[in-house]
Amino acid sequence: MKNQTFSLQPFPSEKSLPIQITGNIARYANKLSLHYQLLGDLNQVMIPPLSDTPTRKHELWENTSFEFFIAIKDSAQYWEFNLSPSGHWNIYHFDSYRQGMQEETAFNILPFTVQKQSDNLTLILEVDLSKILTQTQKIEVAITTVIKDKNSDITYWALTHPGVKPDFHLRDSFLIRPN
Repeated sequence: MKNQTFSLQPFPSEKSLPIQITGNIARYANKLSLHYQLLGDLNQVMIPPLSDTPTRKHELWENTSFEFFIAIKDSAQYWEFNLSPSGHWNIYHFDSYRQGMQEETAFNILPFTVQKQSDNLTLILEVDLSKILTQTQKIEVAITTVIKDKNSDITYWALTHPGVKPDFHLRDSFLIRPN
């Protein structure tokens, strides 16, 4: 188990938001613990209201959402996890870079908590990866966030942005190895 902290950077653009996105990640046996913290002037961010009945939904990345990608080390396949502050979620499996996208049906639920105050929003996820990985498999993780501001402009946040445009699927951005 190794707890690692992170700080996400916005993809370079003319848009600037008075926010920070930080957090930490750890893998305990085959459970992944991930905490995001969105800090700053949250009045500038469109945050969907918390749903009474969170469900699996598509295209969460069109609004403010927290995302992470898990890949098996030395394998082309990976998973994309999408978490909305509303409580809605989804997981997609890819065979390789943006190929073979399909909803990951191994999970029926992805419970996480969201706590919102005037100047911060915290999202906490504890997920058992046993449905898709063995405990001995080494993983690489990319941590990302999509922020929709009050003007409906979207900014893309990640550990790094190795491409000429925002692309969370690039394996060069899978920098964290919580093994």
